[in-house]
Amino acid sequence: MTAQDRKIPTHELTYARLRDMVLSGHLLPGQPVTIQGLVSDLDAGMTPVREAIRRLIAEGALTLQGNRRVLVPHLTPALLDQIAFARLTIEPRLAELAAPRLNGAIIARLEALDKGVDQAIRAGDVPGYLSGNHRFHFTLYDCADAGVLMDIAQSLWLRFGPSLRVVCARFGTESLPDRHGEALAAMRAGDAMALGQAIRNDIAQGVDQVRGALASGKI
Repeated sequence: MTAQDRKIPTHELTYARLRDMVLSGHLLPGQPVTIQGLVSDLDAGMTPVREAIRRLIAEGALTLQGNRRVLVPHLTPALLDQIAFARLTIEPRLAELAAPRLNGAIIARLEALDKGVDQAIRAGDVPGYLSGNHRFHFTLYDCADAGVLMDIAQSLWLRFGPSLRVVCARFGTESLPDRHGEALAAMRAGDAMALGQAIRNDIAQGVDQVRGALASGKI
């Protein structure tokens, strides 16, 4: 644990680590894990782990099974349609709200994050791709200063991310969503509408990947 970690309350740190395990696909859809196993993996006490699980169940990212087990639920086509509708509505709006607040330093940071995503794609580094993609989007969205929309977007990513991880693992990273170049061009031009459309295109590409895998029975 770093000095910075020690400044964060234990229950928040445990929640953040378990949330990242879901987002990164460390916990695969339908794969049950024991609560005691999570205590060991997270190097945390039973109480903060239980609280983290409770919060993620409320967010739809985990479901509680018998015998003190939890799992990431499988996506269904109907659930994917709902998640896609919400993401395609909320996240472009976050990008549009963020656009007037972007400055050279933030755009440079986003460019650096995108370079990391590109490197992960070339290297076939699935965890690196997922982590970098998430950081790119939420670094941008954070500039919108729209807390309610941010909370919803985070919840949607928790429901969608594990299935995208499965698609990455089975089909590789080269065909995965990356329309960040379009988004960065819109940022430099100060064009909020174009930025929102670029984010919408990026999301739609990922949704189509997962929808195709669901239709073919591959996830």
